[in-house]
Amino acid sequence: MMMTAAPTAMPKRPLPSNTVEQENRLVLGGVVNKPPQLRHTPAGIPVMRFSLRHESLQQEAGMKRQVFCQIGVMASGDTMQQTVQQLQAGDGIRVSGFLARANNRDGEYRLVLHADMIERM
Repeated sequence: MMMTAAPTAMPKRPLPSNTVEQENRLVLGGVVNKPPQLRHTPAGIPVMRFSLRHESLQQEAGMKRQVFCQIGVMASGDTMQQTVQQLQAGDGIRVSGFLARANNRDGEYRLVLHADMIERM
């Protein structure tokens, strides 16, 4: 089952003159580690957040390497809310989206995967 968010029109901001447009796309499969939490933006847009745990065996420099990582996932909008609120810890999913910086209250920065498609595996 594949679910996607409806496209939204976003105003384009001009990039600074020293910025080169780069591709920012990530597809990551894993297991829902922490159940989704719902909040709303000041504009009333639902935002669901959860944690995704990834484990795999990858090839690097001709050797097999076991890979583990965990990343926060943010899914915005009504369509994504309907998809994400059905997820439970332990569910296997594949998330597609882009990476963006998020900072916490301590001022530390981390990467968050902003989902625009979530598939159950």
